[in-house]
Amino acid sequence: LDFKMAESKEDLLYLAKLAEQAERYDEMVEYATAFSRKESNQLSLEERNILSVAYKNVVGSRRAAWRVLNSIEQKESKKEKGKENVEKVRQYKSQIEDELLELCRDILNLLDGHLLPNTSDSEARVFYFKMQGDYHRYISEFAKASEKDSAAQEAKKSYEEAHKIAERDLEATHPIRLGLALNFSVFYYEILQERQKACDMAKDAFDYAISGLDNVSDEYYKDSTLIMQLLRDNLTLWTSDMPDEGDGDN
Repeated sequence: LDFKMAESKEDLLYLAKLAEQAERYDEMVEYATAFSRKESNQLSLEERNILSVAYKNVVGSRRAAWRVLNSIEQKESKKEKGKENVEKVRQYKSQIEDELLELCRDILNLLDGHLLPNTSDSEARVFYFKMQGDYHRYISEFAKASEKDSAAQEAKKSYEEAHKIAERDLEATHPIRLGLALNFSVFYYEILQERQKACDMAKDAFDYAISGLDNVSDEYYKDSTLIMQLLRDNLTLWTSDMPDEGDGDN
């Protein structure tokens, strides 16, 4: 990234937007990381969103690839003639895991070492702690044994910090607070397997937001209602998966 540090912050921001339009997300990450490190000033909302979109795309495509390979590995291991292919799939999956780990560590280092120490604004701190929780969660999806547990604990710590600030300083209808509730509840459901806790968190966030929806600003209305719909979709899915009271295990 050294050669990009010579560019002005405005130039790097423009290049990041160009890379996004061209769907060249690896380069978008480089430009966004470079402008984020450029100075100790807090990032604007637009700059935060560009950084987030860049990493979401490069990590998201690899998470999707990992899930496909993981599914293939499970199918091959059950076949009589598939056993010799399992090792090939595992090696390919391991390559994706290495890429994922490097990208997650890059954004976590940027958050820990630069963005959070230079940010006092509550909205931005919730945004960054949520991001921190997300990328620790992504590591916990594929890491093994103690590394998996460690990543999950770090994710929980980050989400809890974001949750504490959001409850204190952000409206229940704020899209960043709702987005946090969405991701934190998914973490409880998928990673910690605490399904009732996940449902309670999603339901509380949805109910609090519904009661304040009449007062939400036009600026946030579209984003807030979209995330509320996602919370409701998850609740519908999760409650249909859960056994009824007294039924015990399926």
